[in-house]
This record gives sequence, structure tokens and C-alpha cells, in this order.
Amino acid sequence: MERNDLFETVKRGAVDIFSEEGLQKRLASGKSLKIKFGADPSRPDLHLGHSVTLRMLRKLQDAGHEIIFVIGDFTGMIGDPSGRNKARLPLSFEDTRRNGKSYFEQVTKILDPAKARITYNSEWLGKLDFADVLKLAGKYTLARILERDDFANRYSNNQPIGLHELLYPLMQGYDSIALGADIEVGGTDQTFNLLVGRELQKDYGQEPQEVITFPLLPGLDGVEKMSKSLDNYIGIDEPAEIIFEKCMKVPDNIMPDYFRLTTDIPEEEYTRLLTRDIRQAHFVYAREIVRLYHGEEAVEQAEKRYRSIASGKAPEEMRTLTIDSEEISIIELLKQAGFAASNSDARRLIDGGGVKIDGVTVGDVNLSVRNGAVLSRGKNKFVQVRFDRQHAELK
Repeated sequence: MERNDLFETVKRGAVDIFSEEGLQKRLASGKSLKIKFGADPSRPDLHLGHSVTLRMLRKLQDAGHEIIFVIGDFTGMIGDPSGRNKARLPLSFEDTRRNGKSYFEQVTKILDPAKARITYNSEWLGKLDFADVLKLAGKYTLARILERDDFANRYSNNQPIGLHELLYPLMQGYDSIALGADIEVGGTDQTFNLLVGRELQKDYGQEPQEVITFPLLPGLDGVEKMSKSLDNYIGIDEPAEIIFEKCMKVPDNIMPDYFRLTTDIPEEEYTRLLTRDIRQAHFVYAREIVRLYHGEEAVEQAEKRYRSIASGKAPEEMRTLTIDSEEISIIELLKQAGFAASNSDARRLIDGGGVKIDGVTVGDVNLSVRNGAVLSRGKNKFVQVRFDRQHAELK
């Protein structure tokens, strides 16, 4: 791709560029640029929302630029307060490293691992002493930090803000200094943090990075942005059949955004599909996403399972729950299968008509379940019951 074409491609996909002139100049320089993208490992799943930016990074990577994927294992112990109305629960260092390992494996489904550098920000933030932190904190005023909408809203509503949260944008900004980043990319919810990095680089004598922000993909609820913490996401490492089913649940009104932001299907093609047959458009989308993240061979089986479940049938393959007993109550079975968290939760599911045995809705909370029965919750959770007093295990 020609350098000017690359700039136009980035510009079309971006929401904002700070600054367009600077980005165009850097891309035209012929140098291999350091392009930074960070993730806070609050949960170990990359989702389609992340793919919006990662897919553009792949184009930049293919043009010869170095992509530095920063896993925020150190900042994750604070938790990114962006868009929050209260502090996140902090993670342990072990949690952030464990989640970060999963990130490493998943990001290479989009980025070429041979052309990407994946790093942890504890490598430099963990080495700062208190004097270094004071120097960093002295680069920004409280008034500037409180310009962030989430902090400003919490402050005006008398909601607590921890001092450690105020340091988060500075820590993320320091990542750019440690890496000598030429460009940093992220979602529009990260704009403030990305610009902090740009400002701090000036203070530390570096050429300020160019900042590119990309759209936020709506979640499956059709209201909030796709988010792991809101559980409205499609994880790129989820099983193919789960991805297929979730893709079929994307609200009709936001399907154009999903096609545009997460696939390479031409606009005229998906627009024609959406206009002609919205359900068929969902199938085309689901097949494409499964193909992208699990390969062509996984598509047929995932679709077959979805069509079977959608028609009310149990899937041909399902897990087996082996019970160390000769009988079990429906309440206890729901808990052991992981379909209910407690007795009251199990009763609520039964009362709501959401539990079936062998395809028949359960109405009796005192029901005893027989050996070989198929238990289901909703349309996509199935387990076959097996009694074996000597070899109890969940397969």
C-alpha cells in the first residue's frame, strides 16, 4: 500500500487524529514507526471491540511499522477509571500477568507475531522510585486531570476518587516515554489518556506522538460500548459455536456498524444483504467472524449447532456431568452443572420456565432427575447426566 493511500485508509477508519499533518509527515518519512496500543488486562478476553483498532494496526504492520502491544500489568493493579462512576476493584500482580498471557495468545490472531513486540509496562513502571513518581505527578495539575469527564462527573456528584486513580493517565502516558512511541492508538474513550502521553513526551524532551482514536463498537445490548466488564461482548477466543450464536444476537439496527468495523466485506455487499434479508445478513456475518478467528473448517459445525439449538433440539455433542450418587434433585443438579449459583437461583430459573429435562420444561422444584437425562438452561446450555458412584467428574 502506498504511503499516501495508507494515510487515507487510517483517516477513513479513525474518529480523530492529533495531528493529521504530523501523522502524514511521519508516514511519508519512510521510517519504521513505533506504534503503541495498550490493553488493561481486567479480564483475559480480547473482543471484537478491540479488533476495530487491531485490524487497522495490522494494515500499519503490513506497511512495515513496528506494533508495540503494551499489556498493562502494572496499571491493571489500579484499573483504568475511564468511563467509570466508581473505582475499579484492583487486580493482583499475578492476576494481571495471567490475564496478560491470554492477551498475548489472542492478539496474534490479528497481528503478525513476527512483526509485533508485546511487552508489559511493569518493566519500567515497577522501577520508578518515589522521587520519580513525584516528578511525574508534577507534570500535570489537578485541574487538568479533572477535565476528564469521568473524574469531573464523580467529583461534582461527590463520589469518591482515589488518589491512585488520578495517577492512571500519567502512568499510561509514561508508557509512551519509556517506549519512545511515534504513534499511539486507542478507542475514543481513551482520548484523554492518549493526549496525556503526547504532552508528557514534550516535557521529557521527546517528539510528541501522533494520536489516533477509533470508534467504539456497541455491545450486544445495543446501548453500551462492547466491554468485558459489562459482559456484552463477543470474545475472539471464545469457542466457534459461542461466537456464531452471539453474532446472531447482534441487534438489527447496529449490524451496519459490526460489518463496517469488524469485517472486510464491502459496504455495497453488506448493505444489499441488510436491506434484502436481515436474518440472512446475520448468518453471513456470523460465518465471517467464525472464519476470521477459528478458520474456514469451524464455520460449518458452528452453524449446524446453532441451527439445531435454534430449532429446539439438543446438540449432538455436549458435556457429561458424572454424579457420584444414584439420584439427584433438579435443584442440586442445576448447581452442580453450573447453571445456577444457589438454591434460590435454581428455583428462580425453574419458576421462570428456563429449565428443561429431555426437552420438557420443568415445573416441579422437587423433581428427581434420572440417569441419562439431558438438562438444558435456555437455548444454549446443555449437559447430559450420568450416575457413577466411583468416577464422578465433569467432562
